[in-house]
Amino acid sequence: MSIDAVISFEHANIKVNDHLVLSDVNFKVNKNEFVYLIGKVGSGKTSLIKTINAENPLGEGSGTVAGFQLEKLRRKEIPKLRRKLGIVFQDFQLLTDRNINKNLEFVLSATGWKNRKEMNDRIAAVMEKVNLGYKGYKMPHQLSGGEQQRVVIARALLNNPDIILADEPTGNLDPATSEEIMYILSEISHQGRAVIMATHNYNLIKKFPARTVKCEGGAVKDTNLSEADLDRLIQNE
Repeated sequence: MSIDAVISFEHANIKVNDHLVLSDVNFKVNKNEFVYLIGKVGSGKTSLIKTINAENPLGEGSGTVAGFQLEKLRRKEIPKLRRKLGIVFQDFQLLTDRNINKNLEFVLSATGWKNRKEMNDRIAAVMEKVNLGYKGYKMPHQLSGGEQQRVVIARALLNNPDIILADEPTGNLDPATSEEIMYILSEISHQGRAVIMATHNYNLIKKFPARTVKCEGGAVKDTNLSEADLDRLIQNE
C-alpha cells in the first residue's frame, strides 16, 4: 500500500451473504482524491462501500482502509475503523425528535466525547464548514432537503475522518442544490480527505470532473469518460 493510499484492495472478492458480487478487485484511493463510483443498479457500488465501512466482511483477498486490515478485522475494532470514516447517504437519517445541534451531540456522545465545551466547539466548527452555523437550533423538518444533506455532511465530519463515503448524496435533491453539495464535498477532498461518491448523476460528473471508477460485470475498473461519453450517458438518463 502506497504511503498516500487510505483505501487499498488487492485481489479482493466482494461477497454479500456468500453471493459473489465483485471479483478480483484491485482498487486504491489516495488521501486527497475525489472518486466517483458509477455503474448500474445492482452492479456492486453499494456492496463495495459497505465492505469499506466493514458492514460486509471481506473474506477473500486483502483490503486496507485507514490503516485497518479488513480481512483480519475483529468485531471490537469496527467502531475504531468507522471513526475514521464519514458516511453520507441519500436518505438523511436525522433524528426527528431533536434539533440539529442535539443530533450532532448524540453522535459525539456515541463515539466517546465527554467534554461539553469541546463537543459544542466541534459542532460549531462543522456547522460553519457547511454554511449552517446559524441553524443548529432548528428541527430537521424545518430545513430544506439541501440543508438537511449539509447537516449530514457536518455529521460525517464530526470525528475528523480520513475518508468520506457518499452513497447517492444528491439523489433526492434538485440540480442547484446538488451543485451546492458538490462544492462542499470537493472542498473536503481539497483539504486532504479522500471522498468516494456513488452516483448516477452524469451532469455532476461533467461539471465537477474527477477520477471515475465503474462497477460492471462483476469487476471494478477505472474509466476515462470523455465529454462525448458523458453527453451520451446524460441523454440516456
